[in-house]
Amino acid sequence: MLVWTRPGKALTWIAFAVVFGVLVLAPFVVVIAAAFAGTWNGVLPSNPTAGHLQEALSGDELASLSVSLQTAFLGGLLAVAFGTWGALAAHGSRFGRVADALHHLPIAVPSVVVGLGLLVAFSRQPILLNGTKWIVVIAHLVLMVAFSYGTVAAALQRVDPSYADVAASLGASPARVLWQVRLPMLRPAIASAAGLSVALSMGEVGATIMVYPASWRTVPVSIFALSDRGQTFTAAAEALVLLTATVLVVFTVDRLRGRAVEQ
Repeated sequence: MLVWTRPGKALTWIAFAVVFGVLVLAPFVVVIAAAFAGTWNGVLPSNPTAGHLQEALSGDELASLSVSLQTAFLGGLLAVAFGTWGALAAHGSRFGRVADALHHLPIAVPSVVVGLGLLVAFSRQPILLNGTKWIVVIAHLVLMVAFSYGTVAAALQRVDPSYADVAASLGASPARVLWQVRLPMLRPAIASAAGLSVALSMGEVGATIMVYPASWRTVPVSIFALSDRGQTFTAAAEALVLLTATVLVVFTVDRLRGRAVEQ
């Protein structure tokens, strides 16, 4: 730390606790409280109930959770595949900077612009995806590929290339070097990219709200619709379900990443 005295350290920790509590912890506490609130007319909620949570786990709202999970795994894992391939192809290439710029372009512009671009591009033949779930998956793929590419590209910078060179010198084909040397060494980074992509996909709303069909509505879109109709408590319960599902998914992927590191 840059602060060496005990009073200075104590003051620093108090300031951090206040800022963290107000900006990070308090919104989560409020959402959790609202999810179980029957009414909220004063400083604190009253008449606690689990009815809002039951609504969030039934009917169309439960279907939205299934849609979000499917979209996150399809879009997120496809983003990992494309991002890993792009990082491997660009590594050591003279076009590496161009590849970096192209892969990060989708997150350099507002996600609403990405959604509108996909809506215009795929609303007519020869590729008509408007009104299908695939346009939502593609939107998530386009937005998440930058994070996957960046994670794997950063890991490639730290990997010793001599292992691949030794394998090639012993007669291993390029495909065998890729599958048995390069990819196993990148497995922790790929797992991290998968966790990040899935987590970000679970909460994506900007592009999704531009392209989603009525039959493929994700949880963030449902939360937006509920809050727009004034159903704040149900929206909070839906947000709590989304938060719990995202944490469980990320925890599972992190466990897989830990096993990849051990191997």
